[in-house]
Order: sequence, then structure tokens, then C-alpha cells
Amino acid sequence: MSSSSLSILIVDDAKFSSVMIGRALNQVGYHDIRYASSGTEALELLGQRPAQLLLADWLMPEMDGLTLTVRVRNQDRHSNTYTYIVLLTGREGSEALAEAFEQGVDDFISKSDMSQQLVPRVRAAERLYQHLAKLQTKNTSLLHHLQQMQASGQQDPLTRQGNLRSLRQMLDKNLRQLESRGGSFGLLLFSIDNMAKLRDQYGVEAQKQLLLTVAQRLEQLVRPLDYLARLDGYEFALITHMQQETTSNAASYKRLHDALNLKPCQTSFGFLSLNTAISMVTLDQQALPVTASQLLEQARDNLPAARTGKRIIHLHLNAGQL
Repeated sequence: MSSSSLSILIVDDAKFSSVMIGRALNQVGYHDIRYASSGTEALELLGQRPAQLLLADWLMPEMDGLTLTVRVRNQDRHSNTYTYIVLLTGREGSEALAEAFEQGVDDFISKSDMSQQLVPRVRAAERLYQHLAKLQTKNTSLLHHLQQMQASGQQDPLTRQGNLRSLRQMLDKNLRQLESRGGSFGLLLFSIDNMAKLRDQYGVEAQKQLLLTVAQRLEQLVRPLDYLARLDGYEFALITHMQQETTSNAASYKRLHDALNLKPCQTSFGFLSLNTAISMVTLDQQALPVTASQLLEQARDNLPAARTGKRIIHLHLNAGQL
């Protein structure tokens, strides 16, 4: 039997019931268990130390399970925590359960089938809580990264992506890694050619909505380790890592071209279509020495051909080409 570190608070005005629940959970490896005989006592205990799982009787004097749930959710918001709440109930009917879900209850255990439901429900709650904890950790890390970018002036305020400054720094970093470790990477430059015309026709609000849509579509289509940035004006850029044998193949990025050129963007002004030219520059260690400015300049030089051909124009740099 494996031991679990899940912290549990059992709230029931009937001491015998609490003891039986605690004993059943002890037997399957749960040992961090506290007890409260009322909602008021439960709130005091949670204020001293949060619990990951709250098992509470729905019907209790002074403060029932639903009222306790509302109070716990308020505490969670202020403490930036989350308590998984399971009510113990003998009530039946979809209306009662719907009301409880609206108040923030996560799950129920029927008192009439407690012996069969208790452990599986707690196991399920533990799995969900572990998943939530991972998401919260990731969210905290992302928030910290965004705050660092904001503090250093490296974030586009509209899309929350990197800006030109951060892109240059990332290109410098990738070029240093390319020199020391080898490998290959690519720079894609996106120019939304009709954005100024759409802004003049529909206004600045339409422009903002379109830029946000472009940012969201690119974020959904690129890989997690790729780096996106919105540059000055109507340009976006992508730094992407690839296998060396695929550096001459732009076909795998056709999805980005189609997403920005073939699929209209829904805005409050209706569906608006974009004309986006895309150029792609790839390189490996043999192309060095190269600077970030040279890469950006080469990508911009390729944009006229991309507009004419209505496809991604790709250049793989060879030794001494820049």
C-alpha cells in the first residue's frame, strides 16, 4: 500500500461518521487528515493550513456544506490556492446537484453508498488535484517569465509575445549555440501587407483584433520550443529549430501560410481576410559567421518574392553568402 501526501479535511457534525471516514482513508494510505465538527471550525483550520481535499457533510447545523463551499472559495481566491470540495449527501435529484455545482462543489459521495464510493472518489480527486497543481506551477512560471519580459521591455503589450528587442536577443543566443553545438534553425518573417488598408477602412479596433487573431493562430500552430515575436508595425517573426536534413524544406510550414491567408479572421466588424507574405531563412553551422541583423535583413529582402509567388520563399544560407 502506497502512502499519499494528500492533505484532507473532514467536516461533519457527527463525530462517529468522521472517524469512520478517516479510518477508511487511513487504511488505503491517507494519513494527513484533520477533522472539524462545524463549518466555522473548518474555516479556522483552513486559515491555519490549506487542505487539498475537503470532505464535508451537506447538511450541518449553523453552516451547511453549500455555505461552507462559498466561504472556502472566497478563501481560495485570496490565498491563491484551490481546495477540491466533495460533499457527502443523501440528497437526490438533478436540481439539487446542479445548485451545488454552481456554488463551486467539485464532486459528491452518496451516504447510502459510502463504502463503495469513498476511496474511488478520493483517488479521483487526488489525480485531478495533482494535475491542477502542475498547471498552477506552469502558470506561475509563465507569469514570472512575462513579468521579467515586461520589466526588461521585451514584450509586445498587445499580443504578450516578444518584441523586436527580445527577438534580436533570441537570435543572438541561437547563433551562439549554433557555433558551439552545431545543429540548425530557421527564421520566418510574416508581413501582413493589407493591415494598413484594413485599419484605414475599419479603424484601430479592427487592427487590434486582427493582430491578436494572428498571434493566437501562430501560437496554436507552432511547437512549444519555437519563439514568436511581434515586431514593429505589421510584422511577426518565428524562430524555429529543425533537423538538419529538413532545412531545405519549407513545405512543413505551409500550415502557417494557409492559416493567415486562406482563413478569414472573425472580428466585431465581420470576417476580414489578410494578405500575408512569408519568407524563411534557415542556416546551420557552415553558414557562420552571421549576425541577427543580417538574418532579419535577408528575411525582409525575400518578402517581395513571397508576395509575388503567394507562397513561403525559402533561402538556406550557405557558407559566405552574407
